[in-house]
Amino acid sequence: MGRWSRQELEEAYEEYQRVSLEAFRSGNFDLWADLFTEDCTYVEHFYGTFGGREAVRKWILSAMGTYPTTEMKYYPVEWYIIDEDRGWVVAYVWNRMTDPGDGSIHQEANIHLLKYAGHGKWKYEEDIYNPLRFADMIEAWEQAKERTGLGRGPAPTSLPRTQRQAQIEGGRYP
Repeated sequence: MGRWSRQELEEAYEEYQRVSLEAFRSGNFDLWADLFTEDCTYVEHFYGTFGGREAVRKWILSAMGTYPTTEMKYYPVEWYIIDEDRGWVVAYVWNRMTDPGDGSIHQEANIHLLKYAGHGKWKYEEDIYNPLRFADMIEAWEQAKERTGLGRGPAPTSLPRTQRQAQIEGGRYP
């Protein structure tokens, strides 16, 4: 038996999802950062590892405050598993872009590993995904925007596209 009941873990994860949606739709990422303990660890496979809530807050404001990630506002959860013994939640989450004007859906999968700390706070999150697939998805979304007459947004500033370009230029991208 773990430290927390399944009910507490379910409620904490439901609150995590609710706050995440509100934060990402509104751009108020302080709400999201406050879900973590002061001494949390956040592992983001492209951007790196961050120690402490304030480092996570600084990173999320920077990463999600630039185009095109500003248009990634929806995060439907396809499934999740709760490990009561460890206090962990593992979830398969879609990172979905806004409608490019034709009703098409552009999204890419991300697996979250969350470790609970109690009192509605998380002590660890790891985002497991393929940045190259995200770059391809964003490119397809940009092309859909062009076809609908909305045009492309400003030159992308997110790091996944920069990494993709470097890999293409270095011949490491199929």
